[in-house]
Amino acid sequence: MERREELGNQELGTHREKLELIPPDADLVRSSLMTARRRRITQLVEFKGLVRVTDLVKLFGVSDVTIRSDLDALAQQGVLVRDHGGAVAQTRTRLSIAFEQRAMLNQDCKSRIGEAAASMVGAGQTIILDAGTTLMEMAKRLPNVNPLTIISNSLNIATEVGSRAGVHVMLAGGSLSNETISTVGPLAERDLRELLADKVFLGIQAFEIEMGLSDISLEVARVKTAMISAAKYVVLLADSTKYPTRAFARVAPLSDVDCLITDSGFPEEAAREIMAKGIEVHRV
Repeated sequence: MERREELGNQELGTHREKLELIPPDADLVRSSLMTARRRRITQLVEFKGLVRVTDLVKLFGVSDVTIRSDLDALAQQGVLVRDHGGAVAQTRTRLSIAFEQRAMLNQDCKSRIGEAAASMVGAGQTIILDAGTTLMEMAKRLPNVNPLTIISNSLNIATEVGSRAGVHVMLAGGSLSNETISTVGPLAERDLRELLADKVFLGIQAFEIEMGLSDISLEVARVKTAMISAAKYVVLLADSTKYPTRAFARVAPLSDVDCLITDSGFPEEAAREIMAKGIEVHRV
């Protein structure tokens, strides 16, 4: 009896050893890792409000293609909202993403673009500053020149520049847009059309060479169109993720722009094509 049990235990041990030698199912392992990774991404988005593809690639040690696939899948599940370069928490719709969260997307590019645009401002000028995260980066870097008149429909930009010595700030009236923290509507359009400026520094949601500039809503687009008509010189501030894309409402043809300031990731061929139309292009 004891001998039989001993043999049985030996067979069981041998069987277990053989099972341990069998490699785990590769698909099952990948699925488990993916599930754990996406759960962790969800937690990060909920905690931080925003995640970037580049940061997640470093954190998990996987390719950007894998991370983008994870974010796309989580977005389809309604867990988060995809945006340029990453994703944000699904607390509101995409058009209602908090300004602070959007400001973190492509922040390095926006900072360089804002700095380059700020260097174009001189004493005695009257300039229009559009609303948006890139324009806020410009406002933070404006040189200490005076006198300077700044016209804007952006509440936070007006607050940023309002305390500067020798700077006169004019805020366009209208209804408040929660998406852009700026004024929109007929009153804002009227105020802007009655003013004359040396330069307008314009932000945009999307642009293409043939279709021109477009933005998220008719109200926002009409205000931008009014800004363009009020200025002698139009400077477009747009990082490379905005091209070539198209939004809901048409703003203006690209020919209305005198200068484009973008980042080094903007396609060289597109830059040459735009310059051939007589538009300055600065890739910073």
